[in-house]
Amino acid sequence: MIGRLRGNVAERSGERVVIDVGGVGYEVAVTARDAVGLPREADVTLHVHTHVREESLDLYGFTSVGERDAFRLLLSASGIGPKVAMAMLSTFRLDELRRALVTEDVAALTAVPGIGKRSAQKLILELRPKFVGADATPGSSAVGQVREALEGLGYAPGEINEAVAGLDPETPVADQIRAALQSLGRR
Repeated sequence: MIGRLRGNVAERSGERVVIDVGGVGYEVAVTARDAVGLPREADVTLHVHTHVREESLDLYGFTSVGERDAFRLLLSASGIGPKVAMAMLSTFRLDELRRALVTEDVAALTAVPGIGKRSAQKLILELRPKFVGADATPGSSAVGQVREALEGLGYAPGEINEAVAGLDPETPVADQIRAALQSLGRR
């Protein structure tokens, strides 16, 4: 298995890059963020997950070990394949993904292409313990309450996603609602 590649970005095509390692080009799928962020013709290191299927061998590359490990955790959930796992890591930074799972934020997870409400609920059930451990219960429904309050005030789902993204789940719900409203007022 290939676990890491270090070399130059020789080509880019959508969310795939070719890393030239000693004259051999490895085609690697990367997140949307990395597809535009990796410098061309510069030395880069990608932490790789090698995905072997009957008909193919695919490489998925990440700029951090944490992202690669999160990708592997996502693949461990039933019904989640590499395409959806990459979409999740393209949609969320690691801290945002962890937060969405910890706070049981179904609406945020449904922003990922290929994830519906039922899939998001299933993901939370399966992955929340793996991402946060057993002590993650405090504040789990707070984001849901903030979302409901903002929906009741007529805000659109996109506005709500942005407003709740920076909230601290450990603060009281009333304070989170106040902070979200202040965030929405600055736009």
